[in-house]
Amino acid sequence: MAINKVMRAALKALSDTELDLKSSRKFASLKELDLMKPFYKTIDDKIMNDHHEVPIRIYFPEEEMIIHHGEQGGICPLILFIHGGGWTTESVETYNRVCHYMAKHTRLAVVSIDYRLAPENRFPIPLQDCYAVIKHIFSKQFFLNVDPDQIVLIGDSAGANLVAAVSMMARDTGEFSVKRQILIYPCVYNEYAPGNCPTKSMIENGTEYILTRKDVQEYLKMYKNTEEDYKNPYFSPLMADDFSNLPETLVITAEYDPLRDEGEEYARRLKAAGNKVKAYRMQDALHGYFALSTKYVLVRETYELINQFLENGEYDV
Repeated sequence: MAINKVMRAALKALSDTELDLKSSRKFASLKELDLMKPFYKTIDDKIMNDHHEVPIRIYFPEEEMIIHHGEQGGICPLILFIHGGGWTTESVETYNRVCHYMAKHTRLAVVSIDYRLAPENRFPIPLQDCYAVIKHIFSKQFFLNVDPDQIVLIGDSAGANLVAAVSMMARDTGEFSVKRQILIYPCVYNEYAPGNCPTKSMIENGTEYILTRKDVQEYLKMYKNTEEDYKNPYFSPLMADDFSNLPETLVITAEYDPLRDEGEEYARRLKAAGNKVKAYRMQDALHGYFALSTKYVLVRETYELINQFLENGEYDV
């Protein structure tokens, strides 16, 4: 359904507010009040990043699917999920329902990473937390029996930024190799690096669709540690000089998202460098829609795209 005049006016009113981190975190914490949480099949664990314990939560699909995977030789195909929130808000707790839906609708186990947040922990700390967890799991030190070739990285927004950065860092270090990644409305660009200009979608969609251009700028400021970070490809993956030898990638963008064009440009650069890439623009969608219930058509359509991408891989789950 297209956004009508009444909805557009409501969205504009919601967008005409200043970003306040304390209020944003308080609002996000309301999602922790999930009456269905006791019914989710989960296990909590922690993985070390140097001297810091990074909490993770593992979500399991329906019991019969766990048995089914066990009958296939005990290998557990896995999704490693990194949540969004501008690197400054959200958590495993606030993404409980999203990860439960993900396990249910993909029929895969999902590991959600509770990385440290900015501005208390600025770049590269959130990235290092995610990298440490993912490296640990890829090295088969995890208590689940996993095959690295059957691990898929998924992130939304700032989480998609971290997924792209982890994949690039893994390629550069050679410590492990990510085969597949899914980036949902990724934040992979910034206007502050020398020579950069705002994208068309940042200008057209940056004032009236809840996530504003000013919000994005503030999130980037809170995430960066030094001015040099703006030019770092692990901070802004579109700043990379080399896009070769990166994972097979699914990029999903939203029509009325200020981040739309940078996500689609990232997909084009991956493809131009010889990687396998699929890109889809969800019509009439806003930034953040993926966190809604699966009763919404756009969310169901997104899971259809995700499952098509997963099922076309080299393994059968």
